[in-house]
Amino acid sequence: MVANRRKKQRQSEYFFDYSLLFIVLFLLGFGLVMLYSTSSYEAAQDYGSSTYFLEKQLKATILGLAAMMVVANIPYHFWEKFYGLGYIASVVLLLLIIPFGHESGGAKRWFRIGGLSIQPSEIAKLCMILFLAVMICKMGKGIRSWKGFIAVILMPLPVVLMVWKITSNLSSAIIIMGIAVLMVFVASPDYKKFVLMGVVGAAGVALVVFLIVNAASADGLNYRGERVLAWLDPEAYVSDTGYQTLQALYAIGSGGIWGKGLGQSMQKLGFIPEAQNDMIFSIICEELGLFGAVAIILMFVMLIWRLMVIANNAPDLFGALLVVGVMGHMAIQVILNIAVVTNTIPNTGISLPFISYGGTAVLFQLAEIGLVLNVAKRIQLKEV
Repeated sequence: MVANRRKKQRQSEYFFDYSLLFIVLFLLGFGLVMLYSTSSYEAAQDYGSSTYFLEKQLKATILGLAAMMVVANIPYHFWEKFYGLGYIASVVLLLLIIPFGHESGGAKRWFRIGGLSIQPSEIAKLCMILFLAVMICKMGKGIRSWKGFIAVILMPLPVVLMVWKITSNLSSAIIIMGIAVLMVFVASPDYKKFVLMGVVGAAGVALVVFLIVNAASADGLNYRGERVLAWLDPEAYVSDTGYQTLQALYAIGSGGIWGKGLGQSMQKLGFIPEAQNDMIFSIICEELGLFGAVAIILMFVMLIWRLMVIANNAPDLFGALLVVGVMGHMAIQVILNIAVVTNTIPNTGISLPFISYGGTAVLFQLAEIGLVLNVAKRIQLKEV
């Protein structure tokens, strides 16, 4: 009788998303394998060790996994009190890039501390997710008005402009703004504002492209304008801005359906500059073919789906917005990276989450996943 009574009682259990954890660990493992395959030749040529990039990425991954486990076990409301500090820290770090930043490839984007490189724009992404989640919750129904809507949209603008102008990192600026728009979109029931914003934004982009295309010549254009022209006709700029894009397309095309085989890429042998970074997806296509490319895209789709499930079942609005912010970060970055590699949009430096080379990126991406896992742990399941 006691046993029957216990079966009829509602028992509370807490959810842990092992599916999300498995997907992330798979992407990390796959990323390390592809990173070694992609970077071994260049690492051996430039640094005398074929595992140079792999070792650095492995250290960052281990540190990121430790951060993920720590964050996953700290109640996510604990971070709520640091939303203002996070915003200020983002601004200060970006400003410090001006006098203390390390320049590489013509842009100052990193701090060099000992043997470590830290990229403030990656820190800004996580801090902005936390900041906007708190501000949207504080604003409540006020976000439905035009005044509240515009106020929240403008809040990340200073950080976005600093990321763009100070670090010359337009792609990260777009991602941060995209995260903000998605979080406000989820919190606001009035979709008319977003339709209007989309129309204005599309018209602005079309106008910029039109002006560049109809310019008398490329003389006087900055490198972003040249990238737009190279996107429209990469073969005309094969010796300059269109070179990397063309080489990536050659890699994708030569892979066929099943690929040349792991480690058998030709384009990674000095043809694609720094292939382990933004263009690693093209090497995946070359070595593993269409099959491998579709498989990895499906893994990212599953990742976004799990994040969506957790956001839908989060115990409160703050938790849901945190997960939506992480989901927006991952989705936008994956879409933009693959679009750049396939020449769907103009070339702009943007990494593929968990796979491309970048210690700061993988560290803070794993911290974000830890935050999501903590929100998932607070989802209470009721059983009869």
